[in-house]
Amino acid sequence: MKHLFLFIILIVIYSCNIQPKSSLEDDKIAILKVMNTQEIAWSQNDLDGFMEGYHQSDSLKFYGKSGLTKGWQQTLDNYKKGYPSKDHSGSLNFEILDISPIENQSYWVMGKYFLSRNVGDANGVFMVIFKKIEGEWKIIADMSCG
Repeated sequence: MKHLFLFIILIVIYSCNIQPKSSLEDDKIAILKVMNTQEIAWSQNDLDGFMEGYHQSDSLKFYGKSGLTKGWQQTLDNYKKGYPSKDHSGSLNFEILDISPIENQSYWVMGKYFLSRNVGDANGVFMVIFKKIEGEWKIIADMSCG
């Protein structure tokens, strides 16, 4: 009887802590779709379209070589200043190395980015945090360095 009780407790604990595999896979597919849409928008020098993958909020945080930027609008303004033309934005490709759940409804995504540009290529690494907000996957934090 003791063993049965222990077995039931372990099953309950295990089932509470593990997200169903199908849900994990669905989440990852949805996140990758957002990132693919971002690649396309960036490669067309559509920085507004690229920013649709980010949570439009003052709480958005971006950390890069220039330090910490707070807020969606300031992040967009910085992108527009740093990448004013197609020659500067070039063509973007991501290489995703890991997508892992942090907690329910949020994931970190780690990878590499590759910018092929007329003004010189730029490559680097990133870690973004996605959160499901009002049914959509949005980036709430981004750390990129190259």
